[in-house]
Amino acid sequence: MRRAIGMCAAAMTTVLVGGVSGQITTELVASGIDRPVFMTTAPGEPDKLFVIEQEGAIRIIENGVLLPIPFLDIDPQVTGGSSGQSERGLLGLAFSPDYETSGRFFVNYTGPVQGQSGTHTIIAEYHRSNVNSNIADTTERIILTFPQPFSNHNGGWMDFGPNDGFLYIATGDGGSANDPGDRASDLNEFLGKILRIDVSDDQVTYTIPPGNPFVGVAGAREEIWAYGLRNPWRTSFDSATGDLWIADVGQGAREEVNYQAASSTGGEHYGWRCREGTIENPSFPGCTITPSPYTEPVHDYPHTLGRCSITGGYLYRGCAVPELDGLYLFGDYCSGDVYTLDPNNGFAVNTVLNVPNFSLSSFGEDAMGEIYVMDLFGGTISRIVSTNPVDDNNNGIPDGCEETCLPDINMDGMLDASDFTAWVAAFNANDPIADQNLDGLVNVLDFNAWIANFNAGCN
Repeated sequence: MRRAIGMCAAAMTTVLVGGVSGQITTELVASGIDRPVFMTTAPGEPDKLFVIEQEGAIRIIENGVLLPIPFLDIDPQVTGGSSGQSERGLLGLAFSPDYETSGRFFVNYTGPVQGQSGTHTIIAEYHRSNVNSNIADTTERIILTFPQPFSNHNGGWMDFGPNDGFLYIATGDGGSANDPGDRASDLNEFLGKILRIDVSDDQVTYTIPPGNPFVGVAGAREEIWAYGLRNPWRTSFDSATGDLWIADVGQGAREEVNYQAASSTGGEHYGWRCREGTIENPSFPGCTITPSPYTEPVHDYPHTLGRCSITGGYLYRGCAVPELDGLYLFGDYCSGDVYTLDPNNGFAVNTVLNVPNFSLSSFGEDAMGEIYVMDLFGGTISRIVSTNPVDDNNNGIPDGCEETCLPDINMDGMLDASDFTAWVAAFNANDPIADQNLDGLVNVLDFNAWIANFNAGCN
């Protein structure tokens, strides 16, 4: 089990409906943030939450406190993010898997490119300061740029694949309405895609993973992993399996959730602009997708009940809210509704939370797998919690998040000779609890590991 990170906890007013009705709510973590659009954590720094402010800054919440000095502020070079309807700005942040030692991280923003006209998406690399881990070095290295023909549909999400270590980048179709250049289906365009690149070698900007689906295909960008997307507004990996979840904002009729299994070899076409959710795009009757077949979403919903724009979330892998275990969370920007989708039950969907007057700009996930929601105009970040967490020993930590004491085999809360007897019985039964070195095997090496764990004791 994992121990939950302590955060400030002022309750937010909520209305709970359907699904696990009455069992979850939210608690305020931080306020006073300027248009929060994303939140993540950095490897090796579990007590910090890194929050993107759309105009161009990254803020740190450390042990529940919003630090006054930004981690990074590139506002002068960022285009957009300052007005109520702007879709531009600083939109994505991803920490290198080796961040703890290298200090490398990557941002995705819209801005000018020297010597070129118009606004571009810019993927850039920065480093943590060698002097202060809460401050970034402002030296920028450009990794990738491509033009944005219109001001909307910029995508912006980035993350490293948990299974392959490559950088994945979600891009919108370039904007306007109904993808006038049919860019989402054009394999010679970066727009309307999921890209996959290798940035592990800091001596070059990036390389192409040899397993990308369009390597060697004439006329295709080899960076492309998947395509046929309108404006993926938030994508995420399942931290346990590596499955990919893509929430794609619709035109005027349907919002959709796409799912890509970790075993995928890429190349999926998700249907836009011929398809909007599970229906034919009303603006293009008779439209056909080449090549076919396209990949249908696992869920879509109409623009009813005040809903207008999907916000993708995460597959819950935390410990504090067992009601959500194994469920994918997503929501709607306009209605404030939060939903769960169950991949183990036919992708069944339930409404679990509604936050009135809440502009749901993004979800976030901390190092423990707990899920957060952001209010764009309210400038707040709140954590999703159980209304009645099980805490039998009243220590303020949900029982599901208590640390496990490995050598306490009989789980009586004490370390004594009876645990050795219990370990021998577990060993003879090939019980996984006898695996004391956590190598996935039960063998004689676990005896020495149990002795070492016993001598080390537990807190």
